[in-house]
Amino acid sequence: MRFAVIGAGVIGTLHAETIAHLPGAELTAVVDVRPEPARSLAARYGAVALTDLNEALGRPEVDAVAICTPSGHHADLVQAALAADKHVVVEKPLDVSLEAAFRVAAAERTSRRRVTVISQHRFDPASQVVFEAVRSGRLGNVTSGSAIVSWWRSQAYYDSAGWRGTWALDGGGALMNQSIHTVDLLVWFLGEPVEVFGWTGCLAHERIEVEDTAVATIRFAQGALGVIQATTAAHPGMNARVQLHGDRGSAVIDDDRLAYFHAAQAGESWPDVGAGSPDNQADQLLKTDSPLAPRVARLQHTSHTAQYEDFISSVTNDRPPLVTVQEATRTLAVVIAIYDSARTGRPATVAGPDTSNS
Repeated sequence: MRFAVIGAGVIGTLHAETIAHLPGAELTAVVDVRPEPARSLAARYGAVALTDLNEALGRPEVDAVAICTPSGHHADLVQAALAADKHVVVEKPLDVSLEAAFRVAAAERTSRRRVTVISQHRFDPASQVVFEAVRSGRLGNVTSGSAIVSWWRSQAYYDSAGWRGTWALDGGGALMNQSIHTVDLLVWFLGEPVEVFGWTGCLAHERIEVEDTAVATIRFAQGALGVIQATTAAHPGMNARVQLHGDRGSAVIDDDRLAYFHAAQAGESWPDVGAGSPDNQADQLLKTDSPLAPRVARLQHTSHTAQYEDFISSVTNDRPPLVTVQEATRTLAVVIAIYDSARTGRPATVAGPDTSNS
């Protein structure tokens, strides 16, 4: 699959590197309105540098595009690529509004092409193990979970680009930009989100429109309850963590690593009162000879690589990718509902999929 990367910034560079080193993929073009970054990145991998998106989309040697621009431009670029008969990989988030996300879904439905949204941490070995444990019932009735991101972004980070920290192009702050991957894992594990209640604040930065700190509670359709905490004001920067708890087991992912896992064994009895972390099964689960995780133990390179492999396979085999537009829209809807709740001071319903054009 021959790709053009749209946007030659930090994330575009990561995508270009991923594509260039992936068997079954080729980087053919880099597109950026700034000629020098486009030339520099393209030259690194022997690709052509372009400043005109339409020229890139009109090239027959481009099969797919990777969209790596500010978030508020994503939907328009996805629609343009689909109209040009190209497959699309788009960086998170899908866009900054549900209206934009629904436009993408409608455009994909009427096209002959596929779209995936980067949620690469779904492909981490730890995430795959936990998802399978939830799906198979090994954790029993899953009752609660949490997604916590305690990171640091300096004032210089926000000042480095005019779009950072704006509602129009960033779509939000610590929650939308930095923590959406961790929120995505929580939603993927716990199922259909129903309602949230959230608070947000800008407590440690200046000259930004969005939050650097957010907390929220979330209720899921199956009854599970969750907590979300996101900040870019945790100097010097700490961890991203997902915890999941059920009546037969618990799991903890810390900075993408399976830090703790315990599921009750058949016939096992347990005390009436328990605390602490007995019998951590995490290391055993991730051994290459473990029957519980044979596929994820063989993942190579990065999780971006794994998502690209899944996307190329989905096109080749005419199946949906693991991360569809609908899945990405569900996570986006949670973030937007938290912002709505914080603005109104009331609980907010998480919007469901748009079915007006289905």
